[in-house]
Amino acid sequence: MGKLIYMDHAATTAVRPEVLDAMLPYFTEKFGNPSGVYTFASRNKDVINVARDIIADSLGAKPEEIYFTGGGSESDNWALKAVAEAFQDKGKHIITTRIEHHAILHTCQYLEKRGFDVTYLDVDEKGMVDPDRLESAIRPDTILISVMAANNEIGTIEPISRIGAIAHEHGILFHTDAVQAYGQIPLDVNAMNIDMLSSSGHKLNGPKGIGFLYIRSGIKLGSFIHGGQQERGRRAGTENVPGIVGVGKAAELAMLSMEDRMKQETDIRDHMIHRILSEIPYSRLNGHDKDRLPNNVNVSFQFVEGETILIMLDMAGICASAGSACTSGSVDPSHVLTAIGLPKEISHGAVRLTLGYENTMDEADAVVDNLKRIVENLRKMSPAYQDFARRNM
Repeated sequence: MGKLIYMDHAATTAVRPEVLDAMLPYFTEKFGNPSGVYTFASRNKDVINVARDIIADSLGAKPEEIYFTGGGSESDNWALKAVAEAFQDKGKHIITTRIEHHAILHTCQYLEKRGFDVTYLDVDEKGMVDPDRLESAIRPDTILISVMAANNEIGTIEPISRIGAIAHEHGILFHTDAVQAYGQIPLDVNAMNIDMLSSSGHKLNGPKGIGFLYIRSGIKLGSFIHGGQQERGRRAGTENVPGIVGVGKAAELAMLSMEDRMKQETDIRDHMIHRILSEIPYSRLNGHDKDRLPNNVNVSFQFVEGETILIMLDMAGICASAGSACTSGSVDPSHVLTAIGLPKEISHGAVRLTLGYENTMDEADAVVDNLKRIVENLRKMSPAYQDFARRNM
């Protein structure tokens, strides 16, 4: 096996060396608890505020609107549960989509068991939410709309500016799960009418176990974790100083490199998609062809199983996935691919390849070359494909 080719950056990313260097002192010589009154400890409060400033600036937000959490799933849970609790006297209706991450879908199911009514919007064949259909789903008792900024499996970028505008026109809060989008594409909470936004550090070359939730000033939500006065009394617990320093540095680097990285990743992405669709018969692109994350390639291959392709790619030193890392090992087809209308026999043949800043065009060609070989060999062993080939000769 040669050099490892990692193309599963939607699952997680390597911590950049600059991020690790920034974090290391806060594990050892700068280990103080930020809540301490003495100078040694209080200096760590200052570095937390620096990271908060960086993240706020990246979103067009205010520093006091950024709350550090344990990751994207916690941020999603906090947003939905806190709004439900705070606004239940106004109404118990929530609108989301069928293609959300399970951190949203399972939280909605939790709320349904507690008397809330959730509308799960359909999407089109490219995974796009129709803003007009969303607006027609609004009711007098609707208190929250939650639509992801970009899908974690198929990469479709949703029209969140329009959705946010609709929510505000009706006096409804708008939350977006931006775990896949933050650091990948520009986001501005004011221009996009976003009231709450979730993100996670390990998706943008930062550490695991750290994320943040943006909450617009003036929205009165309860605490998610009770205890001390950390995070202005809304999220108790001693702050993860190394993690916060790390996600702040990762955000800074992501913003500085975003324009160049978007172009690089888009060029490689489009090259891979073109080669796959033109050189591997009976393959199809999943997700939007244009409104798509720069680093996302999701394709289905008929007559073969995606899981088998992944095993054979792994044997060739290539890391990829079939979809969300949170559902790895499930025998059921992806809920996202089902929602866009793919039949099981096609959705089971899906492979997701997601790029990072270190991936090269040569690596992309190597991955496609291996895919061609693997799919061809698997189809030779597929009775369904052999029968199809005989009938279409």
